[in-house]
Amino acid sequence: MKSDVILNKASTIERCLRRINEEYEHNPKNLENFTKQDAILLNIQRACEASIDIAMHMVAQNKLGIPQNSRDAFEFLAKNNYITEEVSFMMKSMVGFRNIAVHDYQDINLEIVQAIIEKHLSDFKLYVKQALQVNSDINQK
Repeated sequence: MKSDVILNKASTIERCLRRINEEYEHNPKNLENFTKQDAILLNIQRACEASIDIAMHMVAQNKLGIPQNSRDAFEFLAKNNYITEEVSFMMKSMVGFRNIAVHDYQDINLEIVQAIIEKHLSDFKLYVKQALQVNSDINQK
């Protein structure tokens, strides 16, 4: 049986990605609208937090180590072949963006936000797919 924590967080990520796409509407001009921009950034942050929660849960559940920060959790997952190195790198990069969004709001580069929306939201989907697959494999043993 799959972990409820992982399933719930995967559902949160899916909902966040849907909200980002609803607000963005394949139109970079929507990033100039502060209400849409706030909704997009908030949902990117939420998707990042849910991804971190999945990683921390998997690390703890499988006794992979004690992460000192959220990036460590993705490293532990990759090191133990729970996710690929590529996905680990992508998620650590997303956490880096989240840190900028949370702590230095004035410095957010909208071109980076646009690139995340247009090219990297699928990174979340790939991460969730790998996490769910590993979780399923572990529970079948």
